[in-house]
Amino acid sequence: MVSVGTKGYAQYETDLTVSLNEYTKELEIRQEFTYYNNSNYNLGVLYFNDWANAYSDKNTGLAKRFAQEFKKSLHLAKDSERGATTIISVVDDSYNGLQWTHTEGEDILKVTLADILLPKQSTKVFITYKVKLPPNKFTPYGYDPKGTYYLKDWYLTPAVYDGKWELYSNKNLEDLYTNVTNTVINFKFPDSLYLASNFKIESLSEFPNGQFAQLKGSLQRSGEIILKTEKEFITHTTPYMTFLTNIKAPRYSNIGQGLSINKVADFIYTNLGAYPHEKVLVSELDYDKDPLYGLNQLPSFIRPYEEQFQFEMKFLKTALNSILRETMFLNPRKEQWLNSAISNYLMIAYVEEYYPNQKLMGKLSSIWGFRSFELAKMDFNDQYAFLYNLTARKNLDQALQTPNDSLIKFNQKIANKYKAGLGLAYLADYIGKEKVDKSIKTFFEYYKLNTVKVLDFESILKRSTTQDINWFFRDYVSTDRRIDFKIKNVKQKQDSLLVTIKNKEGTNVPISVFGLKNDSVVSQYWFSDIKLEETFTIPNNEEDKLVLNYNQKIPEFNQRDNWKSLKGFLSSNKKLKFTFFKDAENPYFNQVFYVPVINFNIYDGWAPGIRLYNKTLLERPFVYDFSPSYSFKEKAFVGYGKFSYRKYLSKSGLYVANYAIGASTSHFNENSRYTSITPSFSLGFRPEDLISNKREFLSFRYVNILRDFDTSLQNLASDPENPDYSVFNARYINRNNGIIDYNSWFLDFQLAGNFSKVSFEYEYRKLFKNNRQLNLRFFAGKFLSNRTKTDFFSFALDRPTDYLFDYGYLGRSEDSGIYSQQIIIAEGGFKSFLDDQYRFSNDWMTTVNGSFNVWRWIELYGDAGLVKNTGLSEKFVYDSGVRLNLVTDYFELYLPVYSNNGWEVSQPNYGEKIRFIITVSPKTLTGLFTRKWF
Repeated sequence: MVSVGTKGYAQYETDLTVSLNEYTKELEIRQEFTYYNNSNYNLGVLYFNDWANAYSDKNTGLAKRFAQEFKKSLHLAKDSERGATTIISVVDDSYNGLQWTHTEGEDILKVTLADILLPKQSTKVFITYKVKLPPNKFTPYGYDPKGTYYLKDWYLTPAVYDGKWELYSNKNLEDLYTNVTNTVINFKFPDSLYLASNFKIESLSEFPNGQFAQLKGSLQRSGEIILKTEKEFITHTTPYMTFLTNIKAPRYSNIGQGLSINKVADFIYTNLGAYPHEKVLVSELDYDKDPLYGLNQLPSFIRPYEEQFQFEMKFLKTALNSILRETMFLNPRKEQWLNSAISNYLMIAYVEEYYPNQKLMGKLSSIWGFRSFELAKMDFNDQYAFLYNLTARKNLDQALQTPNDSLIKFNQKIANKYKAGLGLAYLADYIGKEKVDKSIKTFFEYYKLNTVKVLDFESILKRSTTQDINWFFRDYVSTDRRIDFKIKNVKQKQDSLLVTIKNKEGTNVPISVFGLKNDSVVSQYWFSDIKLEETFTIPNNEEDKLVLNYNQKIPEFNQRDNWKSLKGFLSSNKKLKFTFFKDAENPYFNQVFYVPVINFNIYDGWAPGIRLYNKTLLERPFVYDFSPSYSFKEKAFVGYGKFSYRKYLSKSGLYVANYAIGASTSHFNENSRYTSITPSFSLGFRPEDLISNKREFLSFRYVNILRDFDTSLQNLASDPENPDYSVFNARYINRNNGIIDYNSWFLDFQLAGNFSKVSFEYEYRKLFKNNRQLNLRFFAGKFLSNRTKTDFFSFALDRPTDYLFDYGYLGRSEDSGIYSQQIIIAEGGFKSFLDDQYRFSNDWMTTVNGSFNVWRWIELYGDAGLVKNTGLSEKFVYDSGVRLNLVTDYFELYLPVYSNNGWEVSQPNYGEKIRFIITVSPKTLTGLFTRKWF
């Protein structure tokens, strides 16, 4: 019988006989597949999703995705840890052996049929194979050390053919695209395990040392099986649907959990309708893949939310994701945004209905020290626009219809899902919530268990209203164009107001205007079709303030210019607000943030101070940053100040321009101060693929250095290069910061009164398949002119003088002691201290630095080069030793062994020859953890 849910199509059917070997971690599978050609084309090949084989190699789509996200666990995995599919035989119903091969991505199986499969005909394929499960350290799937198994996308499923084959590799994106099938799984597994599944368990029996379960899935895409050593899953039967779940809240009573589940079920049924399958699987594993990002991920002892709210939101999100995945058969790679939109829209609605006063920071919002923060004043639902804008302000936002595997991780996991949910809330605010609610319910009821497209939902929405909502799909969904309006002017008349609204981004979408009186809303209007600038007339209700998007239903790019005071010029000036530590934006104040800081170098000692800046949690174009400190050792003020302006130009190609002027002052020796004043300008370039780590920069700066010396330091005070100088510096950087392959090079030009020079650096890192890493660096520098009298501006072999004051030296003028052993890998990049005659070059220098790991973070290094000074022959220099590469570029030790100096390990005072790299900048260290998200 043909199901209603197939729109008249014959059904794919598959029967599997599966046995789990707990010792080898293998699944032995015999699969019988009935394939119906529902298309109008002849088929000579069939494709099956073999996503279990995505763990088999370092060149699969999964491995490459991990590399893009700076995860090398799969690349470094042992062969024994790799999951893989071993095909034993593929035959048809005439017992013909069929040819098969894995495609380039390794996780799609191509089967060549013996005979052409005609339209509306069917064929049977019998496949015998083994699936070696991976440990769950790569993804949540596979097995863990405790004996738990999570089987998802673990058997062969039919790829979709809709006039062309839709072949998608496993990239750990939860977007398997397969045809809906009727599936029977006969599953044997150890008797020590408890089974849970999204499929119906038809029977469960025991036999010696094992168990047998028959699972059935009707009109479902793929079967999930969770095997646990303890019986964690509990069945909750509600009047509307049945849940199988192991989500718990230890500090929330079982009775309370049951009541909350009933409440969630009632909400889902009211807003979606009846669930067509026997049960909904709501697992902790599913939640962990898509959690409630934010404060709820803090350790349990500082959880800011009440247990009931925390449990309900966790359960609601996981249940909605599971229900929509099991019923709405969109293309999950290209149209997944719609399921995300519905899920997050309903979560927003749930909080509005049951927890309208819930704050984003929960209980922390009422605690002294926190309650004054803008974050503490934000409602829970404000996080959706806030987190979307986190990437929008970085110029990394992407259109909702961008394919899943083309989204940067933060957008794929958070920002685009939140923008999608906000979009429906925005639409509901514009045309009426009841219309959007009814459209969602109609869409679910009519299209559940069907192959469906976004166009079907669009059609239902458009029939629900007489208002033009083409803008929603044309501008909001299909593009990455931002929404940004401002009230340019308001003219008051006796009984009306003439409001001029400017569309700053040109995105033609509606905008709401609220009238406020004593901070209470007294009027609201919607205006649309504002292409550039329009003036509207509204009644004068004695408002004292007009505010765009006051309820923040619209994910607007910038709300700092959304309000206009009607009380005159003086009242429209924003007041200063000083806030401890960085915070969210408040559009009604000019915010100044302050935080205590402490800096250190051996000349200033510990220098405590205060940092004053205007940079909020969301990036903003104009930023100032001042940090005055006091050096108790020098008994003087030090610190820095900077003004910068960043202008994003496009998404790719030339994408950003930066303008800045900065100044800093500190001590570079006892009683010797430097002051730098540097105006700069830079341009950034990136490819269309935002996931790519490739970037290019062209920068120009004019560095002005002013120095005062202690007159007792005769070697400095009598230096003919003193005291002051200016250097024009232009540099082009090309960098591809990959974790498997790293390429970076720059070309640098410097021009000063007494010299001009050019230099080139190339750095390459390669992580090989045998887990060995090669690091190579090449440097070449040449003076074009040089009238200097000392080596202060010369190329340095082992320790640059840093006359531009770019490097984070703890003791930049030291030539002995521990601080002189700090190394910055720049210019020559040597680790050994060689003869003073060759440590600098006032003509030209070229060097090669290399290292190769022998075990984990222990490497052997070697440097070689030529140093040429005016009036002397070039000198060949070299050194070698052991590198302890604990955290590349952040914490490293270099132990010299052999160089031009001979066997250094046998020479006296060897400890003074050891070099170290250490990075203490919080901003730099934070980049280690944020780079995988952005």
